[in-house]
Amino acid sequence: MKSRYKILIASLVLLVLILLGGLFLVHNKTYQPLSEALKEARSTNQYTVKETQESIIFYPLNDQQETSILFYQGGLVEEKSYSTIAAKLAAKGYPVYLVKHTLNLAVTDKNKASAIIAEEKIENYVIGGHSLGGVMASQFANQSSSKQLKGVFLLASYTDEKNRLDDLPISVISIIGSNDGLIDNQAYQSGKDYLPDSTSFHTIKGGNHAGFGDYGNQEGDKPASILPEEQQEETVKLLTEWLKSIEVN
Repeated sequence: MKSRYKILIASLVLLVLILLGGLFLVHNKTYQPLSEALKEARSTNQYTVKETQESIIFYPLNDQQETSILFYQGGLVEEKSYSTIAAKLAAKGYPVYLVKHTLNLAVTDKNKASAIIAEEKIENYVIGGHSLGGVMASQFANQSSSKQLKGVFLLASYTDEKNRLDDLPISVISIIGSNDGLIDNQAYQSGKDYLPDSTSFHTIKGGNHAGFGDYGNQEGDKPASILPEEQQEETVKLLTEWLKSIEVN
């Protein structure tokens, strides 16, 4: 009996050590926000920033628009890394929610947006994200029956047949960088078949995969020939034009 007890204790200790080791490796692999992003994640005279357990909220102080934006981060990228895009959109009047996910992986809970929508009493909204975040956001949209959902935005991302969006009454925009070294091009191209015919496709010349955020170079990515702030500025311009077209319709 004592022998079995010792084996059980040893097995539990080993399991805990494996879990802790896994968490340590994930933490070390996670991309952290650079100083540029941290600077943008502060309240200004154009927007306030509030952090909750579920998200980081950029709330506009002037000319608030009707459509809120829910943003899922790329895999192993801390959500605050996208503060520059969030701040620029908030300055234009759009409430932005950088959604928090366990281990910075949107795959851990693709429906995380639901709790935020309910808690914050969000009415009209679009959802999307960067890389893996966009994939999971499209899955959320595919399973949503809410008339509040007005659109999906995909940054260096795509959907698939199982989570197709072409039969939903929503607007979609897809933006990639011409120097993206990480996106699965085959999945990206085939994913176009499952998006609405009205989808707006854009390629930012010189942009790469990591340039949509401020977290530095990403392993496996190609070098960009433009600065991250240029890529993000162009992204915000395209998203703003898209959002305005949604509000008109």
